[in-house]
Amino acid sequence: MKKSINDVSHKKAFVLGIQHLLAMYSGAVAVPLLIGTALNFSSEQMTYLVSIDIFMCGLATFFQLARNRYFGIGLPVILGCAIQAVEPLKMIGQEYSIQTMYGSIIVAGIFVFLIAGQFAKIKKLFPPVVTGSLITVIGLTLIPIAIQNLGGGSVNSKSFGSFSNIAVGGLTILIILIIQFWGKGFIQSIAVLIGLIAGTIIASFMGMVSLKPIMQAAWFHIPQPFYFGMPKFALSPSLTMIIIALVSLVESTGVFFALGNLLGKDIKQNDLKKGYRAEGLAVILGGIFNTFPYTTFSQNVGLLELSGIRTKRPIYWAAFLLMIMGLLPKIGALATIIPTPVLGGAMLVMFSMISVQGIRMLFNVDFSDERNTLIVAISIGAGLGVSVYPTIFQAFPPSIQLFLGNGIVVATICAVLLNLILKRHSLTKKQVKNN
Repeated sequence: MKKSINDVSHKKAFVLGIQHLLAMYSGAVAVPLLIGTALNFSSEQMTYLVSIDIFMCGLATFFQLARNRYFGIGLPVILGCAIQAVEPLKMIGQEYSIQTMYGSIIVAGIFVFLIAGQFAKIKKLFPPVVTGSLITVIGLTLIPIAIQNLGGGSVNSKSFGSFSNIAVGGLTILIILIIQFWGKGFIQSIAVLIGLIAGTIIASFMGMVSLKPIMQAAWFHIPQPFYFGMPKFALSPSLTMIIIALVSLVESTGVFFALGNLLGKDIKQNDLKKGYRAEGLAVILGGIFNTFPYTTFSQNVGLLELSGIRTKRPIYWAAFLLMIMGLLPKIGALATIIPTPVLGGAMLVMFSMISVQGIRMLFNVDFSDERNTLIVAISIGAGLGVSVYPTIFQAFPPSIQLFLGNGIVVATICAVLLNLILKRHSLTKKQVKNN
């Protein structure tokens, strides 16, 4: 039986917060690691990058949780680095400068904050047939990432898909399922956390766990604005990051509607505006403190579905712990010792739950109307197709590739446009018939 929204003590919320933190941690640190490596950052710079990134993930999450008259959607969401920003930021850093890279992030954040009110008007374009399709695609496009992690992470590695990787990931899934099916009360709600811990212990006996990251990490770290120098501004990089910011807003919109559906809350235009403003503010601070653009993480939606705990209290704990881990890198390094296949197993369960939530929303759609069938079929098909082969648009201008190379964005565009066109065509036919 699912718990009520207030039936969580602070101690239990703390444990649930750790579960949310571990679910998003690998995705959060992936962006600074990828960009820092591509730009040849020193070990000292990489340490700063990862630590401040984790700190800012917590602060950005607080912005979204702490609903006020100006910003914050007030839903149980966690913010992390936008993975779609990796390649554009690498390109800007290599072709321009690090300072220009962060200047473009600041510009993108200001842009998001300023257009939040206008962008929020898209709510009327998201009836259940569009929202259900979008949420289904969000889950389905994340599943390949989970499978890749379950296999070991890098497909070019000789150990990818090895028996040990598959076994550890499979056992993690099995443990989560056993606790989910036969566990009771609070134990059931932390099935993913138990699965991650148990999977890591099993992996340690197989020589898959290294404590080296903990030993090498510093004890204390202080956030420093403009660590890499004062920002520089250029038109092309700024426009590029604005496009990436718009892509992130589309993804966040899907997550907001998914959470609204999960909580039985109607997401209004004003809610979206405050949510977008919170993201814009987080992106601005990301540029100032030399981290990266932040966006709402979708993986934690599946965790809310699994745990049955939909209150914000665990997310507050997760945000607080992220900030502590950013200030104390040695503690932050604890989360990095979880083997990739173990994370992949847990991700597979969580991401699949997001897809199921989207399918549930589609149950409320009238499929006796063939227009709805076409909207769902084309949008999901196009979204998944582009996710598998994002290079399909390689002949297009780079700015269009940045936008259309994202399967979730393509699914959203298809669903919204088809809904508008087909429904308008239906109204026109009815008017002609009545006349």
